[in-house]
Amino acid sequence: MDNAGISPSLVFNKLSRRYGRELQTQLKHSNLTTLFVAALLSPQCTDRQVNKTTEELFKKFKTFEDYSKADLGTLKRYLKGINYYKTKARNLKAASVLVVKKFHGKVPNNMKDLMELQGVGRKVANVILNEGYGINEGIAVDTHVSVTARRLGLAKSKDPYKIEQDIMRAFEKNRWGRVSNLLIALGRDTCKARNKECFRCVLRHMCLSSDAK
Repeated sequence: MDNAGISPSLVFNKLSRRYGRELQTQLKHSNLTTLFVAALLSPQCTDRQVNKTTEELFKKFKTFEDYSKADLGTLKRYLKGINYYKTKARNLKAASVLVVKKFHGKVPNNMKDLMELQGVGRKVANVILNEGYGINEGIAVDTHVSVTARRLGLAKSKDPYKIEQDIMRAFEKNRWGRVSNLLIALGRDTCKARNKECFRCVLRHMCLSSDAK
């Protein structure tokens, strides 16, 4: 699985030792329903923004039936603290209606069915499958994963789908979910998009983009 530029297995081991072997999403959730909602709201938002918003949202709405019957204006008011809240309110309501009608109120456990739901792309679906079901179907590619993967030489394109495919080829399938979380942790810690801090990065001696070799 290793490529010519960098050893994916070494990257995985070093990041695991640095950030933890059982690293999970920072989206706060207590069950599959809350995980689905948090993941659906997460694109173009920080986890902190989402968690702050869902704290009150989850007190009011408990099931997909609750979301499906909610007034759209009410949902918008609850989601006002996140980016694109109007669109996400519509997506949440529409997705909840379909979950109730087609999937009997339960979160689908496969990529095909998840992506039938409004607002769910591969990133969101991968988070739900990995975190909710322990299924490694792909890589959840957010800004952190995109930046760190390209700097490390694990991916070349800026297209999320191509980045996902490159990372999937580099790592064993049973590691995909953990790889995504580890690259996110790296991006939050030292490999920030605007201001990378190579001097304190655990990968500084092997990273192709390091300023501190």
